[in-house]
Amino acid sequence: MLNNQKIVFSGIQPSGNLHIGNYIGAISQWIEMQKKYNCIFCIVDYHAITVKQDPAILSKKIIEIAKIYIASGIDTQKSFIFKQSDISEHAELAWILNCASARINDLNKMTQFKDKAGQNNVSVGLYDYPVLMAADILLHETDFVPVGDDQVQHVELCRVLAKRFNNQFGQTFKIPELIIKKYGARIMGLDNPNIKMSKSAISPANYIAMTDKPEMAVKKIMRAVTDSGNEIKFDKINKPAISNLLVIYSLLSNQSIEHLEKIYINKNYSDFKKDLANVVSEFLKQFQKKYNNISDKEVENILEKSAKALKPKTDVVLKKVKEKIGVSL
Repeated sequence: MLNNQKIVFSGIQPSGNLHIGNYIGAISQWIEMQKKYNCIFCIVDYHAITVKQDPAILSKKIIEIAKIYIASGIDTQKSFIFKQSDISEHAELAWILNCASARINDLNKMTQFKDKAGQNNVSVGLYDYPVLMAADILLHETDFVPVGDDQVQHVELCRVLAKRFNNQFGQTFKIPELIIKKYGARIMGLDNPNIKMSKSAISPANYIAMTDKPEMAVKKIMRAVTDSGNEIKFDKINKPAISNLLVIYSLLSNQSIEHLEKIYINKNYSDFKKDLANVVSEFLKQFQKKYNNISDKEVENILEKSAKALKPKTDVVLKKVKEKIGVSL
């Protein structure tokens, strides 16, 4: 059950291939946060269906993401892991926010929609994605939202919608705060350091999936692009590729970037990448050993238990919202 500590909420879509960038940028931060906060980690399956999904694959991905959460170190005795669609109040609150707080001009400003939509005939859900995300956060009376820099705009919109609702209907929603990691909030692609590592990338050379075989990960690291020259130095402007690899190395090995720069001051890219490949390989071996020991049934029980534990509070929050707008009799 939730105690008196502050609440952290975050989630990941069950689509594509979850990769080490997701682990470094999000999950590793969650692991630390659960030591001092009430942590609620969602598998946001309703967000996933904003684009076309194969139902059979989506069901498997939901289980896979939950296993990755647990194998990475999310403690189900301390934290909640649940499926978004198991708590219908998420969707209901999103509709209320659509009507009471959100404006077309708000959503027209969302750059991520513009990036994803392109020239395609996309769903209304993809356009409205940020409002559902706001509902996710506000429904659980969230204090802190750990996000990558690509999600900052969405959380800022959540804050705007909450304040707008409060101003019109009286104090209702807690205004959440953002938490962004200093290093690792945005891990870039191995094949292009100017593009974010993405679980939906067309080329598998872009990322190292958490379920990649360690030997495959080694090959990807050794083939990762580097910068001109041979100096191993953190410089995001002039050496974006090496800087990205340094961040990965630092956060998976618990060594500072400054320390790594000293170690490799007289070494070449090949030596550096070999050592990084070993670090990544060992990380995956340890992770996958835990991952493979988690059964589907165990995951299903955890998701169901968490949803049941959270439901009474979300019922209360939504009831309060409905009373404020006049639809609760």
